[in-house]
Amino acid sequence: MADNNILTTFLLFLIAAVIAVPLFRKIKLGAILGYLVAGILLGPFGVGSVADPDAVLHFAEIGVVLLLFVIGLELDPDKLWSMRRHIVFLGSFQLVICAAIIALVVWMVTQEQASAIVIGLALALSSTAFAIQLMAERGVMARQQGRRGFAILLFQDLAVIPILFVVGALSVNTEHGESVSIIWSVAAVIALLIIGKFLAIPVLALVSRYGSRETMTAASLLIVVGAAYFLNVAGLSMGMGAFIAGILLANSSFKHQLESDIEPFKGMTLGLFFIAIGMTLDLQLLWQKLWLVLVFAVSLMIFKSIVIASLLRMANIEWRNGISVALMLSQGGEFAFVIMAQASSGGVIATQTADMVNLVVGLSMAFTAPLVGFFEWMYRPRVTSVTLNDEEPSFESTPEVLILGFGRFGQTTGRILAADRIPFIAIDKDAEHIEFVRRFGNKVFFGDAERLDVLQAAGIEQVKVVLLAIDNTAQMESIVRLIRQHYPQVRIIARARNRSAYWSLKAAGADEVIREVFEASLKAASQALMSIGFSSGESMRRVDAFAHHDTQVLNDTYAHRDDIDRLIEIGRQGRADLERLFDADRK
Repeated sequence: MADNNILTTFLLFLIAAVIAVPLFRKIKLGAILGYLVAGILLGPFGVGSVADPDAVLHFAEIGVVLLLFVIGLELDPDKLWSMRRHIVFLGSFQLVICAAIIALVVWMVTQEQASAIVIGLALALSSTAFAIQLMAERGVMARQQGRRGFAILLFQDLAVIPILFVVGALSVNTEHGESVSIIWSVAAVIALLIIGKFLAIPVLALVSRYGSRETMTAASLLIVVGAAYFLNVAGLSMGMGAFIAGILLANSSFKHQLESDIEPFKGMTLGLFFIAIGMTLDLQLLWQKLWLVLVFAVSLMIFKSIVIASLLRMANIEWRNGISVALMLSQGGEFAFVIMAQASSGGVIATQTADMVNLVVGLSMAFTAPLVGFFEWMYRPRVTSVTLNDEEPSFESTPEVLILGFGRFGQTTGRILAADRIPFIAIDKDAEHIEFVRRFGNKVFFGDAERLDVLQAAGIEQVKVVLLAIDNTAQMESIVRLIRQHYPQVRIIARARNRSAYWSLKAAGADEVIREVFEASLKAASQALMSIGFSSGESMRRVDAFAHHDTQVLNDTYAHRDDIDRLIEIGRQGRADLERLFDADRK
């Protein structure tokens, strides 16, 4: 019976997610709000299908753990350094000003110092998922105002772990005693750093060499859950362990593979977390204090918009553009739910207060997209784009070329691109080879290029060209078809060892196929002709004529590639045509 209840609950979650999330995305309200509404419908204040939402919430916290790991994984030290001024100035000022004023207001009302601090910190955060999606949809991520907004979100992400630590320190009934030993906590973090640095990457390299794809996924989950468990035993939050593990691996060659392995689990469990939050939202409290919740939500959004827009103006962002971005960051964030859950369970704030804060955050999320749309509609004729300063680095290096396979062929192409300062990312499956070539400054990552999620993690949405330099023709065919299906606008250049591979890759959809042996043979033929007396120009002309003719014959024979007799006939005819061409050239 218990098994049936678990299966029924899981089935209800899937049905709710499949219906609610696409619907809310279609009406531009975002997936998070869709999950929350699905949870409301399933919870005790909806149809009451799930009897124990708190148990579901406890299990679903693994989604937050995985999210923090991915956030740590994406914090490239180079990217952080290039944005350091904006992160420190904009991010810290926004968080401190908003948290301090909100905490002061709450303290004046409740006279409870600890709860005021926690609520102030929680409501000062914005929803990274909401804001990034809104900025991306409106094309402002690459503009100055978008980069400044991203800097604020990045600082908030960095601040989540310290905030959770503060909440844990304020808790009066933790599982590990009344207080957390600072010395023991610091020792645990140092131990995790040492273990992660000297054990995680060698384990991943070993698994990538001798294990299967499923084993690699299991190893990825083991690192995240293991780090989370280790710090949880030490009395710190599981999220901190996962976050530290992500930072440790942010510069490793396994970054994109880890991200793609974790992403499905993160998406599902994080969705489950928001569904569980929705189930725990007190709708009875909402109806009782509807106007109060509405006033709090609107006041929060107005206050945060004023603070963020003012800071952006100080950073030389034009008012209208700054207000637009500020509205996108004005809502409460998903981590407010996490903070409220931890603060409530730790006895820092009352359950009803946590419910009230969750309602305010949920309503602010619901209001964000319509409010941004209304503002843009009001000022549509006058909103201007800020011209990018070419000397100012973007918040992340957007690759123009994606190289799949980084052997000798791929490396040569990469060196030429690097010499011209054209950003590229390379993916290879040989972990030992990757570690070797990365010593020379090459941006190469471990990953299976036949997986769409790996390609997406590497940034295929932004690239203009994909260069296929893998030895296995069948794998290259599979990759070409995959890219053609999902990203038809990307130009695909592939290498082929022979005519058969040329035909296969052309049939799969490659734009350009380079026959590596053929190209080398042309170079050798040119040198041979010059060695026996031909001039440089004459030898190049003959070689170019041959190359053009051979490619034409190759394309003509494609339709008859399975008819050996016809191929022989076309080959003989082509050779005769080439002789006539050269005879005419001599005359």
